[in-house]
Amino acid sequence: MISLDWIKLCATVQLYRYSRHGDRERQNDLLTLEEVEQALLNGRIIEQYPDTGRGESCLLAGFTDLGKPVHIVCGGMDEWMVIVTVYVPTPPKFKNPYERGN
Repeated sequence: MISLDWIKLCATVQLYRYSRHGDRERQNDLLTLEEVEQALLNGRIIEQYPDTGRGESCLLAGFTDLGKPVHIVCGGMDEWMVIVTVYVPTPPKFKNPYERGN
């Protein structure tokens, strides 16, 4: 299981990289690299995914310094954290940053 401590450590020492999809989604939602890092450092894990076909991952909900909500799916590759995807959660898929919609 991916831990919040590991995510924060990887973010702090910049031991992470974006998947191609993750970086494209970050740009689509107009999120800067700095905003994603802010969300990684203050976020919390809201869902764990034991194995999605490429190993375990988790969904982290965090906020930018200006309060924008950000969701980040994090996985691991060796000692590196991989940002699988990142986006701004919006209705109807999400009621709020921590709860899925109907």
